[in-house]
Amino acid sequence: MAFPKGFLWGGSISAEQVEGGWDEGGKSPVQLDYAAPAQGVGWREVHYRNADGSRGTMRTFERLPEGASYELFDDIHYTNHVAADFYHHWEEDIRLFAEMGWTTFNTSIAWSRIMPHGIEGGVNEEGVAFYENVFKLARELGMDPVITLYKYDEPIYFELTYGGWDNRAMIDEFEAFARVCFERFGKYVNKWLTFNEINVLQIVPGNQPLLKIHNQMIASARAVLAAHEIDPQLKVGCMIAGFCSYPYTCDPADVWLNHKTFQTNFGYTADTMIFGAYPPFAACVQAEAGETIEVSPEDAATLMAGKADFLAYSYYMSATTTTHEVDDYTPGNVFGGPTNPYLKSSEWGWQIDPLGYRYFLNFLSDRYRVPLFDVENGLGAKDALVVEDGQERVHDGYRIDYLRAHIENLRAAVEEDGVPIFGYTTWGPIDLVAASTGQMSKRYGFIYVDMDDEGNGDLHRVRKDSFFWYQKVCRSNGADLD
Repeated sequence: MAFPKGFLWGGSISAEQVEGGWDEGGKSPVQLDYAAPAQGVGWREVHYRNADGSRGTMRTFERLPEGASYELFDDIHYTNHVAADFYHHWEEDIRLFAEMGWTTFNTSIAWSRIMPHGIEGGVNEEGVAFYENVFKLARELGMDPVITLYKYDEPIYFELTYGGWDNRAMIDEFEAFARVCFERFGKYVNKWLTFNEINVLQIVPGNQPLLKIHNQMIASARAVLAAHEIDPQLKVGCMIAGFCSYPYTCDPADVWLNHKTFQTNFGYTADTMIFGAYPPFAACVQAEAGETIEVSPEDAATLMAGKADFLAYSYYMSATTTTHEVDDYTPGNVFGGPTNPYLKSSEWGWQIDPLGYRYFLNFLSDRYRVPLFDVENGLGAKDALVVEDGQERVHDGYRIDYLRAHIENLRAAVEEDGVPIFGYTTWGPIDLVAASTGQMSKRYGFIYVDMDDEGNGDLHRVRKDSFFWYQKVCRSNGADLD
């Protein structure tokens, strides 16, 4: 067998993209609760009210202007409010996941459900009970969950109280949240991730992104230490947005730019969290960003003692970098670049590169020498629901082709190249709100959810063709990809 016995197969979702129930069960609001879906392939925006009464918009992660306030507007449908309504359909959905033969399951825990107003507000037992039920059922159905603590959804309370992640008070708040999760869910979950795609903050203009990332990396290290203290058997990894790129030309200037871009976009965070100290090139990254991060002796000791136990990542596409002027530019999930003429693109313009996945896995294995875990790999597309012989169906062969090609390269990386990866979860096994665009119409799932970008639909579930294909993959431990 190409994949070792015990290799974990499953899917990955996140609280703020799938749960809905945005104001139920004691949950407090998060910034994305005020974001409208984008039109086309653009990035969704957060809507608010300015001090003078006018309306304003900003990108996610940005901070409200002085005197502005979050507000819901009647002419906007907020897709996050309902999403796939996992909050009410969780038992049905977990059983569908088990039907596919999953041996793992990834989701994030909504901080705003567990400690909706931080340490001061205490633990929300209704939120704890919700996740306890989810994880317990997943365990009973044969899954070994790998659970994420944070995915871009801290309670707005923290922004209004502390101003966000450039305030070190957030470190104590996150550690307290993490401890509650380890203590209350540890009997069901022994593998954890701290921050999902922690490097994404580096693409946000202004607002001291590197200071925010520094505080998040300290918070992550503190969480690792807390987990090991509570139960030495717990494993805690870091999760980085995959940045696989090539020089656009063989011009040495392009090769050098590509190397520097990797250092900035991936190595800056991954090196720090895996090796326990900022890499030598960190000073260059900070200088280019116009920031200087002072690492105290205490922080240095925390980073070293709280190194991640494994490296998790997302991979959807590859990109190119160049010093030359080009006419054709390709967007991406996070990182884009000049269009690679050798690759095809998805409906949202993301370039599809299965061999790049194998290359990326080998690169990570060679550089970091720790166990790897795939958290996100998948294809967003506009699926058509059809009725045939009285049955609703979705024929998504394009998704099967994408995943098959990537799993073939994953298998080659494990079998031929010796890459130490212990699990693979596809992104969006059930249709959910796309992180970048905020759309339900950008579908990733094996399971169709009847809901559109305007709030039309009754949320019933339909197994797509890819559901039955992935069922064969999981049940055969990756041997049957036909």
